Order: sequence, then structure tokens, then C-alpha cells
Amino acid sequence: MSVRKLVEGVLSPAMTRKIWSSSYAKVLPVTVQDFDLSAVLPAVFYMFRFGHRRGKGRFLEEFSPVVGTPAQMRRSTTVEAVANKLADKKANGFTGFDGDAERAVLADLLLCYCLDNVGNKLGRTRQVQRVAPTHYVSSWVDLPEWVANLRYVPEMMVAVLADQKKGGNVQRSEAKGKTWFPVGEDVHSNVLLQPFVTGLTQKQIKDDYAADQFDEEVAVGIDQLLMIRVAQSLRRAPGKIMGRAEMISNQRPIATVAARHFSEDIRKYVRSYATQVPRQAFVESLESCVAIGLTTITSSAIGIVLDWASTGEVLDACRQRPAPLLVDCSIGTHRQLRGLAEQSMDEYVRCARRFPVVLMALRILDYKARYDRKIRTAVDVSSMTGPYATEWLGLLGDLLHERHGRSDIILSSLDEQTQVLAETVKDDYPAAATLLTNHSVEPNPVWRLAEGLTLLQGEKVQSHTEHLIDSGLYIGRPNGLAVKRRSRQKIPGSGFSRATILRSLSLTDSVLDYLVHRLSLKSGGGSGTRWLSFDEFIATLRERYGFFVDVSPAGMSVSNDLLQLNRAALDRRLRDLGLLVSVNDAEAMKRLTPRFNPREG
Repeated sequence: MSVRKLVEGVLSPAMTRKIWSSSYAKVLPVTVQDFDLSAVLPAVFYMFRFGHRRGKGRFLEEFSPVVGTPAQMRRSTTVEAVANKLADKKANGFTGFDGDAERAVLADLLLCYCLDNVGNKLGRTRQVQRVAPTHYVSSWVDLPEWVANLRYVPEMMVAVLADQKKGGNVQRSEAKGKTWFPVGEDVHSNVLLQPFVTGLTQKQIKDDYAADQFDEEVAVGIDQLLMIRVAQSLRRAPGKIMGRAEMISNQRPIATVAARHFSEDIRKYVRSYATQVPRQAFVESLESCVAIGLTTITSSAIGIVLDWASTGEVLDACRQRPAPLLVDCSIGTHRQLRGLAEQSMDEYVRCARRFPVVLMALRILDYKARYDRKIRTAVDVSSMTGPYATEWLGLLGDLLHERHGRSDIILSSLDEQTQVLAETVKDDYPAAATLLTNHSVEPNPVWRLAEGLTLLQGEKVQSHTEHLIDSGLYIGRPNGLAVKRRSRQKIPGSGFSRATILRSLSLTDSVLDYLVHRLSLKSGGGSGTRWLSFDEFIATLRERYGFFVDVSPAGMSVSNDLLQLNRAALDRRLRDLGLLVSVNDAEAMKRLTPRFNPREG
């Protein structure tokens, strides 16, 4: 019998369905697993345009060179196959690719600008897995095939940016509503979509999936033209998800400050630089912006939840902070700085390993509180849980710490279930049974049950948090925030060693370029740039994003010499990029200056 069946026999199938997960949307409305950040923006475009989640489209049907099972069609759909289909169509004057060499060039252009292979690998004969946000019509391409593979990250972004104050789901914006990111309205009125709708015309706004057309008289770059021709081959955008939840949840992350900064960063950067920065660099910078936002939201949420476990209360906005992480400004060239950055990241990941247990405790308490008769009649659960669940988590914290009138009844019920579950699994899973019955170490049945169930879920589920962190950091990409390497470390007291994965926060040149351009913008509604000193830049990285350069993160002891070396490395890199100038020799007179001037007005 599977472990889940054993749990269902004790806790009931209904309760097990609710808690047998790695996620809890009221804390972080994404699935706690890995996701492909480079495929997020096209899905966001679609959701803003139509106001619901994307269903299955026609990409495989149109571009697969074989007719067979879905798996066979997926494997056979390569950039070479897409290039051949486009060349054969000769639609809209798309001619001149009849020879093998010409088609190889077309395939390379598609791989460079529009499509990515599985695992980001090169080659014209590998399976295509994702579409790049080259133009708005990239949202017509259903890659990945199922939008759920993006772990609800696009849905969270839409909810955070749209910032609708009420409702369990994101609704279409009012025609005259005052928002930078309207939902289900003209794509030209949405700040995020505006840079990607060149040449686009709309016959109507409502759910006509073929209403968006391209004006052939408008000049566009080769990258956008290729994407437009791919989309035109599909003839329409995908429709709604059939047989599944199609609406976009309006649930927001508990990390309210990080979410607000994320929304502000996207809005100000896109409005100021969409037409000023070369297109390829702009798209890379926008992806870096998303990576920073998702990383700070995730790390802030983890910190808030771990603090909730101790106090039962959600941190006030003024006390919310992202995880403090030391940046290796030498990008791996200085061994000691790299080692310290790896140590800082390792401490963050180590603390995050408690995250699944706390989420399990929250899911258990959530289930019990929702179906408790007196709690259900005393409070309005829907208003306490959305869009922000701060009040609801406070109530669950009171139950956990026995500050609520129903705590004794709920904890007694959980204690009984914990004992029964321990007896049920003791033969097959003795380690879990020990956790479930260890009253001397953990008297609270919620924690015993949460730890036991998390162990029963297995190591694969427990590692999902690390995968989520890695995905948000955009590890190993030219515009990513971190690098990862494998190393072998000796096991003390033995002659053996073990393989370990070491991560370090190492901001690439693209990320630094984005940060300088974003932070040099005037605050509030003002346009243009402001005086941004080098000292203020470093302080803002620390306070806003948790990126430490010349100050030791909490819990670490780093020598002042190494911190100054790290600062000097950042100074040198910014100078090499043409982003730092010195008015005179005084340290306070070092000023950051963007390479591109923001759009006026």
C-alpha cells in the first residue's frame, strides 16, 4: 500500500487531498517546484490580454512533421521543422528560403530569437520547449504545452501587477479604470505589453482569439518578424483551458513589500526604457527584473513564514526583509569571495529546508480551521484569506500557540490523529513514526504531524523549495543572478567524500546594467534620472533586495579587508561597463550614470 493511502486511512481522503502538497497559496501563490523563467512572459501577455489562463493551442498540430501520439509529435517538433514549414508556406512574402543552406540559416535565426530547445541546448534537431517574449504574439504559441508547468508564476505576476483590491479571481478591468496594467482590455493600454505590440491591431477586445492582427505596413526587426510569422501560421491564440480552472487567482504573496517593489520596478523600468534600450538588451533586462522580483518575493515569504512559526504572527510591512545574501562581485575570480558568497547562499538554503514543514503545518491548521463550526460562523473566511491572507495566518498562529478559544479542541483532535498515524506507519516507516510520537522533543501535535507527513512525502518533495529558489535566481543564464557548481567535500572522520552543489549570488553584467538604470530613475511619478551615488546604490541593493556587498549579512563574520575588496570589484566592473563616473577623488562623489537616457514625460 502506498504511503498516501496509509495517510488517507487515518486523516481521511478529503483532508489528505488538501494537505498532501508542497505549496500553500495563501503564503506564496505558486506551486513550490522548479519552473522556466524564460517562458513566463509570453504566458503573462496572454493572461493580461484575455483575462484567463491559456488552454491548448495549435503549435504541435501546425509544426510537427509527423502525425502520431502527442509524445511523438513533441519530439519531432524542432526548429528545423518549424523553419521548413515557414519556408514552404511562403506566406506574406516570406520567400527566399528554398535551399538547404537558407533553411539552416532560418532555423538558426529562430533558435537565436524566438524558440529555445529542451535544456537550452543548441542544435536544429532538438525538441523545442519554450518560446521567447520577442513580440506579444509569442503568447499564441502554447509552449510549454501546459501552462500549469509554469507553476502559477504568470498568474501571481498578473495578480500582483493588476493589484485588484477585491475578489477571489482577477477580473476584467473597467474600461475607464485607472491602472497601469489593465486586464482584458486593449493591449496598447497595458504598460507591460506596450513595448511588444508593434504593428498590432485589434478588431475587438473581447474573447475573439483571432482578433489580433499585424499591419504589414509597419516596419519591425527580424526577431519580431519571425515571431509574427510563426504566430500567423497558428492563425489564432489558444482558447480557454477545457475542464480545468480557467480563472486567474487574485491571491497575493504574504510578502507584501517585496511584491510592491516588484510591481514598481517593472512599471518604472518599462515606462522609462522600453523605447530607449536596444530591443534584445531590453528583453534581457526585463527578465532580470522578473528574476530579482521573484527571488525577493520568495525569500521574503520564507522569512515571514519561519518567523510565523515562532510567534504565530505575520511580520508588519516595516519589518519584512528579503533574505540577506552576500554578493560575489568578482563573479568567481576571487576564491575567498566566491567561498563566502557560497556560504551565505548555503545558509539561506539550509534555513529554507524548514519551509516545507511550516507550510505543512499551515495546511493542517487551515483545514481544521475552515471546517470548525464555531470558527466558520464567527469569521468571514473569504475576506480573511484574500487577496492577502495576513489575518487568516494570524488566526492560524493563535490556534498553533493556544491563544484561541478553539485551540484545545483542534490540537487534541490532531494529537489523536498523530498517534493513530504513528501506529499505522511504524512497520514500514519507523523514522516517521518516531517523529510523530516524540512528545519530549516536540509537545505540539501540529509540528509532530507536519514533520512526520513531510518526511513521508519523501526527499523529492522536500527538495522542491530548492528548485523554486534556483528557478527564481535564473541560475547560469547570461542575465541571471547566481551561479551553481558541483564540488566534492570530505566527510569528517572518514576517507570518503561526497558531491555537493554550491550556489553563489553573482550578479551578471546584464543584471548590474538593469539595476543601475532602474535605481537611477527618479522616485514617485517624476521622469528622468537623479543623482545616485555609489554608496547609495550599494545601500539600496542591501535594503531593497537583500544583496550585501560591503557589509556582512546577519550571522556571518567577514573581514573588512574582504568586504572592501568586494566593493572594489563592483566599482571596477561598473566602471568597465561605463556606468560609474567620479566627479573627483572623494568616495562620496562617485556617481552612477545610466548608458541610456529614459523616455521624457
